[in-house]
Amino acid sequence: MNYQSIYGPGLFDGKVFVVTGGGSGIGRCTAHELASLGAHVAIVGRNQEKLDRVRVEIETDGGSVSTHVSDIRDEQTVVATIATVLADHGRIDGLVNNAGGQYRAPIKDIATKGFEAVVRSNLTGGFIVMREVYNQWMADNGGSIVNMIADIWHGWPNFSHSAAARGGMLTLSESAATEFAESGVRVNTVAPGSIASSGLDTYDAKDTEFIQKGVSPHIPLQRFGTESEVSAAIVFLLSPGASFITGSCIRIDGGAPNARRGWWDLQPSKNNEPFNGFHRATEPAILSAAGNKETR
Repeated sequence: MNYQSIYGPGLFDGKVFVVTGGGSGIGRCTAHELASLGAHVAIVGRNQEKLDRVRVEIETDGGSVSTHVSDIRDEQTVVATIATVLADHGRIDGLVNNAGGQYRAPIKDIATKGFEAVVRSNLTGGFIVMREVYNQWMADNGGSIVNMIADIWHGWPNFSHSAAARGGMLTLSESAATEFAESGVRVNTVAPGSIASSGLDTYDAKDTEFIQKGVSPHIPLQRFGTESEVSAAIVFLLSPGASFITGSCIRIDGGAPNARRGWWDLQPSKNNEPFNGFHRATEPAILSAAGNKETR
């Protein structure tokens, strides 16, 4: 069984895409879907072992992939990585700026060093990759960039460092959409909410109950999203069908920002089935342990 994409086979034949954070979670899923549609995917990450596992998976499924160890926070490494992709594959048609991460903490407990580290991972690093892909290839050849943000609307308590960085990435992307338009480069963002990906298992044990029981009841669709549902939005924005879309954001959050406590009591949701196109997807351990149907 291969990836069950909603898009037509061969959509990206002959295309080359760079996916940062491609060794796990949403990045891994997106790399699989792009490869299943005919693209060569250059997956970028800090951990060679993780990248190699994804490479074996994609190649086993018949896809084309290369691995590139790089820390997006390190400017010179990023410059060299993009140059290597171009030297090896001759083009970069799209960038999925997915790498990043955060931890849960109130503002009063966040050290300046910790704040700056999250901003560098989720904003500065993404800026460096986007700039290099543009300067080294897309300025002369066009392309599409999709930057990852998050459900930051109305603020993100306990994740203020990431909210600040993701908000910056949103406005950076909106700015780049205008500046890069002369080269035929489209720049958009996707904003996942609570997604059942391996990233959930990276949080500290103190956050387990919050993730298991405190998230999905406050989402109108009453569940976590899937990696496939995020990837489908990313693939659309990279596709010819989105040729007139730039400077926009697609939310993938089950309506979470629209739930206004005190104005509407959320009811159990029905007739909404998760889309699971990723044949190699596994449920995060933290949700499996919960044994709670509404978190799936």
